[in-house]
Amino acid sequence: MRHLQFRIFIGLLLLAFTGCAKRGTITGGLKDTIAPTLKSAVPKNYATQFTGNTIKLTFDEYIKLKNINKQLIVSPPMKNAPDVLPTNASKYITIKINDTLQPNTTYSFNFGQSIEDNNESNPYRQFKYVFSTGSHIDSLMLNGRIKDAYAKEVDNFVTVMLYDTNERFNDSVVYNEFPRYVTNTLDSAKTFRLENLKAGKYLLVALKDKNNNYKFNPKDDKIGFHQQYVTIPNDTVYEIELFKEVLPFKPYKPVQASGNRLLVGYEGDPKDVTVSLSKAGQKLETIITKFPNKDSLQVWYKPIKLDAEVKSDSLQIELVKNNVKENFSVKIKNQKTDTLSIKSSHNGAIALRDKLVFTSSNPLKGVVSDKISLVNKDSAKVAFKTTYDDQKQELTLDFEKEPLQKYQLELLPGALVDYLEQANDTLRYKLETKNTSEFGNLRLLLENVKQFPIIIELTDSKGTVLYSDYSEDRTTIDFNLIKPELFTLRVIYDANKNKVWDTGNFLEKRQSEEVIYYPKEIDVRANWDVEQNFNLAAP
Repeated sequence: MRHLQFRIFIGLLLLAFTGCAKRGTITGGLKDTIAPTLKSAVPKNYATQFTGNTIKLTFDEYIKLKNINKQLIVSPPMKNAPDVLPTNASKYITIKINDTLQPNTTYSFNFGQSIEDNNESNPYRQFKYVFSTGSHIDSLMLNGRIKDAYAKEVDNFVTVMLYDTNERFNDSVVYNEFPRYVTNTLDSAKTFRLENLKAGKYLLVALKDKNNNYKFNPKDDKIGFHQQYVTIPNDTVYEIELFKEVLPFKPYKPVQASGNRLLVGYEGDPKDVTVSLSKAGQKLETIITKFPNKDSLQVWYKPIKLDAEVKSDSLQIELVKNNVKENFSVKIKNQKTDTLSIKSSHNGAIALRDKLVFTSSNPLKGVVSDKISLVNKDSAKVAFKTTYDDQKQELTLDFEKEPLQKYQLELLPGALVDYLEQANDTLRYKLETKNTSEFGNLRLLLENVKQFPIIIELTDSKGTVLYSDYSEDRTTIDFNLIKPELFTLRVIYDANKNKVWDTGNFLEKRQSEEVIYYPKEIDVRANWDVEQNFNLAAP
C-alpha cells in the first residue's frame, strides 16, 4: 500500500513539473554584426602594369551598394565616370573603366561606406581598390582638416584636391581642369587624407562642390586653399578654411514695381554702386535703397505722368561700379504710387538694451522731433534721439530705459515725411520694461589678442547674432542686461577695420578674416553675473 502511494506521489510530482514547463521558441541566433570582406579581385588589389578596363571584385557574402555616386571617390578623377555594377544584391562588383588611363599613374577607388552586407547593412568601411599603370604603387600621403572660415560647423562632403604645379599649371586650373589627386570628407569627418601620392609640389584646394564636377564655380561653391604650395613628402597636418567668395557686382534688367519705383536684381556686392535714371535725356532725381532680405536694389523716383495716347514709355538707367557700366531701358506704365506705412519693432515689452526701430515703406526725407512725444507712467517727458539709415529705410529711436517702467510713445501726423511728401497718421505705442533681475550680465576677459580692432559677437545656436561689440584696444568686454540664453561666442580680427567680417578670394590669394570660437557654449541665466576668460591663442 505504501509502495502504491509512493508511486502516485512521484507521478503527481512529475505532472506538476511538466505543467509548469514553458514551451521554447526558436530564435534566429545572434545578430550578424560582421561586415563583408573582399575574397578576391581580378586583377588583384594593388596590381601594377594595369592595362585592362574591367575589374571584378568578389566578396564573402551577398552585398549591396548604397549611395555609390556620393561615396565612391576615384583618384585621380576620370573625365568619364566608371560604371559600377550590379545595383542589386550580389557577391560581385564589376568596375568598367570608360576613360583612357594615364601612364605610370597610381589609381585608387575608395568606396567609403557604400558597400554593405545585404541582410544587416553592415558597412565595409573605407574599402579601397588600388592599381598602377606603371611598375610601382605610389605610397605617399597628406593629412589635414577642414573648417569653415566663419561658421562654427563645417559642411560635410567636402572635396579636397591636389593640382600638380607642372609647366601647364596656372591659377585657372581650379575653374577648368581636373585635379591630380582627390579625396572627400564624406558625411561625417572633418579630417582628410590623400593617399597613394607621388612626390612633388602641389596646390592644395578644398571645395564644397555642389555640382560634384571637381571645378570651382564661385556662384555656388565654397573654396579653401593653402597659401603656399605643398611639397610631398612631408608630415605637416594642413588646415583649410572654406569660404564663399563675393561675386563681382552684376545687375539684372530692372523691372517696374510701382508708379515711383524700379527693382534691380543683382549678384555680388552692391556697395558703392551709383545709379542714374533719365527720361528722354532728362535726368531724374533718385533715391537708392536695399530691398529687404533680397538681392535687389530699389530705385525710387517721382511719379511720371504719361501722355494719354502713350500706353507705355521708357526710362534709361545706368549703373556704375568700379568703372564698369551697365545700361538698361525700362518700359514703364501708369501704375499706382507706393503709400507710406510705418512698422515698429516693438509694441509692448521692450528689453532694457533694445532700441525701438521703425521701418518705413518709402524713403523718409524728414523727421520732425517736435511731433514725437515719449512719456513714462508718471507722464514725465523722456529724452530720446533718432537716427535714420537711408539704405535700410529704418528710423531708430533710442532712449534710456528704466526697469519696471511703462512708456507711451505718440507720433503726431507729419512726424515722419517721405520723399513724396506723404506723412504718417497718428501712431501710438505702449512700451514696458522688466526688472533687471530678469536679465543676466556677461563679462569677457580676452587673453592673447594678437591685433586690434576686433569684433566680438554672441550668437544663438543657429548662428544669429544677438549682441555684438567692437574693440580697438579693450580686452575686457561687458554685455550687461542681456536675455538669458546659451550663447556661442566668437571673435573676429577685423584686419581692414571696416567693422564687418570679410570673406576671402582665391585669385587674389586672400584668406578670410580670422574667426576664433570659444569652444563651449556660455550659459547666462537671469539675475546672474558671469565672468568668462577666453584665451584666443589656445588650440
